[in-house]
Amino acid sequence: MARTIAKDHSEKRQQILSSAAKVFAEQGFDRASMTVLARECGISKANIYHYYDSKDAILFDILDTYLSELRDRILGVDLDGLSPDDRLRLVVQEVLNAYQGADHEHKVQIDALSALPEDQQARMRAYQRDMVRFMGECLRDVAPEVFTPDPAKLRGATMSVFGMLNWYFMWNAGAGSKERQDYARLVCDMTLNGVRGLT
Repeated sequence: MARTIAKDHSEKRQQILSSAAKVFAEQGFDRASMTVLARECGISKANIYHYYDSKDAILFDILDTYLSELRDRILGVDLDGLSPDDRLRLVVQEVLNAYQGADHEHKVQIDALSALPEDQQARMRAYQRDMVRFMGECLRDVAPEVFTPDPAKLRGATMSVFGMLNWYFMWNAGAGSKERQDYARLVCDMTLNGVRGLT
């Protein structure tokens, strides 16, 4: 007879993912053990194996959940009726809002994505490419005369914006909404004032 899924299965799974992200971020994926994960989760190692058959499976689920939800949130921003400048501002703000509370997952993405098998890495990079493409479209619309004829310049500008955003968690771990709004404004002001000066 097949084992039934407990009513709190999703909550327990999320608890494991959150705890594992913290351990992987602080200790490194390679050094973390299932014993340490179980201790951090407050459950037995056998109970973890009820949900995941390996540390690698946990890593994949952390990154797949984090990046797919991040991608869906950013690409789901409603930009209808906004000017190009305001579209960029809204998207940058949403990226920083989405990062809030996800410092561990973000660090695991940077440090441990390469530990996944190639096919799983490709899936994660597809999520990342979707977000880069979306941000790039926002930037292109701000200065089409600069970026439309020069895709390499657009990519460089897009990755520069993400560079500023992706390192924010290192400078301001635990920053609140107001600090994130202020930083989003700074990033956009520098970007908007800079890209139109490109030749």
